[in-house]
Amino acid sequence: MRHPMKGAAPEMKVAPEPAVPQTAVPEAGKHRDIIDGARRVFFDKGFDGASMDEIARASQVSKATIYVYFSSKEELFQALVETDRRKSAERLFEFDPDDKDVESLLKRIGMTFMTMMVQPDHIRLIRMVIGAAEKFPAVGRTFFETGPCHGGRRLAELLGRQTELGHLKVDDREMAAFQFFNLCQGNLVKGLMFGTGQQPSPDEIAKTVDGAVRVFLAAYGISRN
Repeated sequence: MRHPMKGAAPEMKVAPEPAVPQTAVPEAGKHRDIIDGARRVFFDKGFDGASMDEIARASQVSKATIYVYFSSKEELFQALVETDRRKSAERLFEFDPDDKDVESLLKRIGMTFMTMMVQPDHIRLIRMVIGAAEKFPAVGRTFFETGPCHGGRRLAELLGRQTELGHLKVDDREMAAFQFFNLCQGNLVKGLMFGTGQQPSPDEIAKTVDGAVRVFLAAYGISRN
């Protein structure tokens, strides 16, 4: 058996390579901070009144940092719209598509949808998008695609599944989906949009949604008699 020689240099241990810094998390956090700051400024000042300097202060970052993520105020506003619409869609479609009680399912979707639609911040966002869309059509397209169109497609998938299960009879599913959302709005959202209506109570929303579900099921429901 060999023994190490006296006076021999101790065996060198290789130090582990330093961990690669996880930049994705801080970058994601910074992106979120900018979006949150922009939301506060846009809702307070409006699209035209908001400046990148104010957004930088609200986000607690430098203006140069904002331009690392967004090339312009329009691109930042477009990202804000996309983020908010995606979050709203996630809340709206938390349900079991195989639920046998289609009436209750539609009522839950309608109530979630309308509770979101009448929120003051949502009304302000719609107004800002409409105001900006003429000059910056991409902003309007983003809102339309990630909001109404995405919601309509998701609901159309549900209506298709409920048709497969024999609870509904829907041929043109996207058309039926948009009909349902429009029925749920009644005149509540338009009143808020034009400043002629007061914030509806939960009972008023429920009454409008219940009526929408009755009309929708009268058109697309399957009689069990």
